[in-house]
Amino acid sequence: MAVTDEMVCFSLYSATRATTQAYRTLLAPWGLTYPQYLVLAILWIEGDQTIGSLGEAMQLDSGTLSPLVRRLEQASYVTKTRRTDDERVVVVTLTEAGRALRTDVAPVHVRVAELAGVQDDADRHRLIAELRELTARLQGTENAASSQSDRRATAAAVTHDH
Repeated sequence: MAVTDEMVCFSLYSATRATTQAYRTLLAPWGLTYPQYLVLAILWIEGDQTIGSLGEAMQLDSGTLSPLVRRLEQASYVTKTRRTDDERVVVVTLTEAGRALRTDVAPVHVRVAELAGVQDDADRHRLIAELRELTARLQGTENAASSQSDRRATAAAVTHDH
């Protein structure tokens, strides 16, 4: 048995890779990547978005998100415009071609869920809740490490002063 067979981190990594590969295969006919699909899904459901709001929703920085949106724009699925009241803000809007894509592409997530063995809404909600909880705990690690470092520095300063 490989050491990785007992590692939660490796299981998560493998599941992520398998999920991304499933999306890659299913989205290939449209030439879309999984992150591009996510941008489109957000726009289909929530309407026009700023680069900032897309980044928040996808947990990506603008340096990663901008090239992704640029490729969607080059494919004529979205347009980018600057707000007239604040030119620093870029708004992403679906084009007619981007809206038309929804009929064929939006159901891909249902197929991936089926392939993953997610049977119904209860399964889906349970899995999403567990993964969100895991994500929140792991994202809290950075804060906890920072707090621990601050406590050590304070303790060292107090010890040094006495």
